[in-house]
Amino acid sequence: MLDKIMRRIFTAAFLFVAAIGAARAADYPPPTEGDYIIRNFKFASGESLPELRIHYRTLGKIEKDAQGKTRNTVLIMHGTTGSGAQFIRPEFAGELFGKDQALDATKFFIVLPDGIGHGKSSKPSDGMHAKFPRYGYIDMVQAQYRLLTDGLGVNHARLVMGTSMGGMHTWLWGGLHPEFMDALLPLASLPTQISGRNRGWRRIVIDAIRNDPSWNKGEYPAAAGQPPSLRTAAEMLWFMSSNPVLRQKEATTLAKTDEVLDKFVDQIVKTDDANDVLYALEASRDYDPGPNLEKIRAPLLAINSADDLINPPELGILEREIKRVPHGRAMVIPLSDKTRGHGSHTIAVLWKDQLSILLKESEH
Repeated sequence: MLDKIMRRIFTAAFLFVAAIGAARAADYPPPTEGDYIIRNFKFASGESLPELRIHYRTLGKIEKDAQGKTRNTVLIMHGTTGSGAQFIRPEFAGELFGKDQALDATKFFIVLPDGIGHGKSSKPSDGMHAKFPRYGYIDMVQAQYRLLTDGLGVNHARLVMGTSMGGMHTWLWGGLHPEFMDALLPLASLPTQISGRNRGWRRIVIDAIRNDPSWNKGEYPAAAGQPPSLRTAAEMLWFMSSNPVLRQKEATTLAKTDEVLDKFVDQIVKTDDANDVLYALEASRDYDPGPNLEKIRAPLLAINSADDLINPPELGILEREIKRVPHGRAMVIPLSDKTRGHGSHTIAVLWKDQLSILLKESEH
């Protein structure tokens, strides 16, 4: 949901970026889609699925060195309730995947997976509803690892990166599989357990859905539509997903604010599912890269934005924790007319130069 929100915000505000990106879109090949089935996948909760489907998109071709090591793979992970499809857009792919751009798809093998519970991967709304296993971020990372190694034959990554939830997954990747990658780029995330306001807004949405009689323990009839609590979830995410300056510009009066909010919420209710949203937000419960920060071996660049209400820089967490990463550094993009709050993570023009520097620094 969070990344679907970003897409709607950007549509109107970034037409000039879209126009530039559209001109560049022909410079990179169209993605190839596929599904990898993991048999008898065991979740950290103790539950299991006979078949866990992980959907993915790839651009480019795998290259291996003389020793058989994959050298050009780039893993890019999406945010909460998003999918790998969100990156095939002018402001991201149009700025990164074209010829001679930072992640030139004629040189790199780019992998865009849909996380567990998201996109076209196995998720509650497929039919199991609230009987779907309670997945967490560790499960999601391990499924991504299985996709790369067992499914795609990747034994090493040139770069692991992600936005929002995908940024959090990037921190986990660095600690769980420290020798697997040459570089790490977490965007719009913090390397610490979900807490404070970030836990608060998630808990508000979780409680709204679970305490909604219409949710009916996950067994709401499709014909009746989504539980009303999904509207509460959408309203909370409208509140958190952008910065105050942009919200004021688009909603300058009481009546205009109600109009904008109602339109936004109605779109979410039409496209999202309450069980999927509930599971996606609850999945962050096991996120805590802190104990493994010193284990991260690859150069890591963490990028946040000053107007991110979900990961506000005034907390000082990023600056404090990055010191524990042996080859880590962090930067915060200042507020400007180009930043989009939490959604700045997908506006590659804001940080692509830093990505190029990271790739240069981590060359072997």
